[in-house]
Amino acid sequence: MHLHKKIPRVYENQKEVQNLMKESVKLTQFAKSAGCAAKIGPKVLAEIVGELPKFFDEHLLVGTETNDDGAVYRISDELALIQTLDFFPPVVDEPSLFGEIAAANALSDIYAMGGTPKIALNIVAFPNCLGQEVLGEILQGGAKKVQEAGAVLAGGHSINDEEPKYGLSVTGFVNPKKMWKNSGAEPGDALILTKPIGTGLVNTAVKADMVSETSRKLAIEQMRCLNYYASEILKDYEVHGCTDVTGFSLAGHALEMAEGSQVTIKIDTKKIPFLPDVEEYAKMGLVPEGTYRNKEFLREKIKLNDTIKESFEDLLFDPQTSGGLLVSLKKEDAKEVLKRLQEQEQTRYSQIVGEVEEKQEAHLIFL
Repeated sequence: MHLHKKIPRVYENQKEVQNLMKESVKLTQFAKSAGCAAKIGPKVLAEIVGELPKFFDEHLLVGTETNDDGAVYRISDELALIQTLDFFPPVVDEPSLFGEIAAANALSDIYAMGGTPKIALNIVAFPNCLGQEVLGEILQGGAKKVQEAGAVLAGGHSINDEEPKYGLSVTGFVNPKKMWKNSGAEPGDALILTKPIGTGLVNTAVKADMVSETSRKLAIEQMRCLNYYASEILKDYEVHGCTDVTGFSLAGHALEMAEGSQVTIKIDTKKIPFLPDVEEYAKMGLVPEGTYRNKEFLREKIKLNDTIKESFEDLLFDPQTSGGLLVSLKKEDAKEVLKRLQEQEQTRYSQIVGEVEEKQEAHLIFL
């Protein structure tokens, strides 16, 4: 019996070695939490922010008092600046897709306030072991979305870190008379949601290598989609309240809108659009840590129909990454708006999910 010595393959050039390393990189393996599921829990955050000094400026139209999507500073009667910042660890393994999703998520806050992004700065934390080519692809993905938004990428800041993180600081413009806030919902309004729910569960299933290709592909498509396409349609109508659904979940962001508007919001769970297979992931226990933080903070503040199962309940508290817009607008406009949204490829999953009523005992009710 002859024993053949295994001879290591000799790579002909450095580029071949780099390509092999790039193919083996799985960014999600470097992340403790995926995307917006990495947010600090709302309970802890509320306690910390509550201890900070209060700032006052007559030109500051939106600050920390309303849990809104960004800060708004008035320059003139016709112009205000929206300032926002967002970054997180990888939600996908592909570097360029991670860059696109993180950028789309950061730009979303501008769209949620009815604004137009103008200038963006990169925010980067990156481990040296992954190599500059991987970082370059992340930044290229981010730049692609900034270009799609019609904004300018004007620089940024980077640090070394064991866990990769990426996002943007974004400045946008808005007419202060046409600005959207998350606190203007009125009784009689209809609620429209422009993207399906479930990215937190899908991203957790990805990390566990238990995700279906159908749900993974659709989640990526929706996360990388700019909320620009929804906001451009909505600008043709009278929007009373708007927010983007991200790390604090559909329940958390709907509650912020209801409390800020001093109304009760009722959401019909049968009308909520969901990504494929997400309830199965919840039943399997593929639930991100952010869901439990959200549930701990929110569960006693909202009312759930007795027929809602625990696995389905997890969907309502699921932290979203680059989620859709939750919009409160006149009921008589809702069907026309929905028709236009559903006819557009990027917003085809939009649905009327609920309504706004006079304040009752609970600010938020899931039926």
